[in-house]
Amino acid sequence: MNLRDLKYIIAVAETHHFGQAAERCFVSQPTLSGQIKKLEQELGVAIFERTNRSVEITPIGSELLTYARRILEQAEAMQQLAHAHQDPLAGPLRIGAIPTISPYLMPLILKPLRQQHPALKPVLSEELTDVLLQRLHDHEIDTALLATPVEDRDFEVIPLYDEPFWVAYPREHAFYTRERIRLRDLDQENLLLLAEGHCLAQQAMEVCRIKERNDQGDLADLRAASLETLIQLVGAGYGVTLVPALAMGGAWTSGSGVVAQPLDIADASRRVSLVLRRSFPRRPAVEALAAVILSHLPNTVRPVRGKATGKGRSRQRRA
Repeated sequence: MNLRDLKYIIAVAETHHFGQAAERCFVSQPTLSGQIKKLEQELGVAIFERTNRSVEITPIGSELLTYARRILEQAEAMQQLAHAHQDPLAGPLRIGAIPTISPYLMPLILKPLRQQHPALKPVLSEELTDVLLQRLHDHEIDTALLATPVEDRDFEVIPLYDEPFWVAYPREHAFYTRERIRLRDLDQENLLLLAEGHCLAQQAMEVCRIKERNDQGDLADLRAASLETLIQLVGAGYGVTLVPALAMGGAWTSGSGVVAQPLDIADASRRVSLVLRRSFPRRPAVEALAAVILSHLPNTVRPVRGKATGKGRSRQRRA
């Protein structure tokens, strides 16, 4: 058994195809297949179930896959540790982010991150919270930008900022003439939410004191997959929604006929943090990312570890 063999089984597990796995590993298919068969013989178990149409990993293969990923990460960590004295902030940093953070925060910080740490190479991926947490567990990403808390002893959480929720509504809505929007003002509104799996949907329900989704009525099926879709539905007059403050600074909201303003509700915000494995050997790289984020936040959010910069007032109304 060697590291090369472990890379082979990971590639097959992810592609479900020996040919594609061989291409990824830059070897011939017979070479890859032969090495995997030798590894199965050495271990005395079948890692994959092979048919004419598909390749599926076996239950024991799934357990072995977890160990394979950990071993490869530790091997990579040995290489990184060897170079740490020369430049601890060099090499790829695999960053995951949820869809309600990534499009609005990343454009603010990627350029200054590259300027301040040119040897650090961010590799970005965007997934839902549960997927990112699993990928952290599986050592597929190094850190994740999430709305916390996250309850897992294997993870360390670096708090960044508290992001208020704003209420978005059509320009012709009665809210437009109000200086403040309170919780009771939302009682009779059609509150549009993101689809199941988005943590923002659950957070919006908690802010509005809603215990469960309303599965009845004309709007029961209007569950958008993105904030952009929610804004378009609001602009079309289907209801109102809650959006995180950073999202309202994007150009995608212009021309939508939607206005947004902060809620006059205590604790109507979410905590955004960087989450990483406690065992991750390159914590200084994550700390560097956190420092760049904190130094480039607009004033519409409240930093936890430093001062925000940029223009904008938290009580303003945005169209």
